[in-house]
Amino acid sequence: QVQLVVSGGGLVQAGASLKLSCATSGLPLSNLHMGWFRQVSGREREYVAMISPSGGTAGYGSFVRGRFTISRDNAKNTVYLQMTNLNPEDTAVYSCAADPRSSSLQWASWAYRGQGTQVTVSS
Repeated sequence: QVQLVVSGGGLVQAGASLKLSCATSGLPLSNLHMGWFRQVSGREREYVAMISPSGGTAGYGSFVRGRFTISRDNAKNTVYLQMTNLNPEDTAVYSCAADPRSSSLQWASWAYRGQGTQVTVSS
């Protein structure tokens, strides 16, 4: 069983940066595909980014447009999402997910899914 704890959310102004962390336990992070998703109330959860177990491959949702960077520190069992140039449309609850087999664009396909942290961007 893998536990995921997300932190780093908050209220920021448009144009600001924020770094989210997802701390894992239960399995070595180096064995896990990791992903970030976000959800606005009343809307479907949206894929944000994913990273391979080694960190050698990363992917992003089309809306990211170079503003976000996913990274991982396997020694610290933590995955990060660095977000820059935030805008009000980025306001959402951000959650992370893990899977030892593969990654997916679909939240429900991930073996382990954590609680989220609220990110609010004011204009």
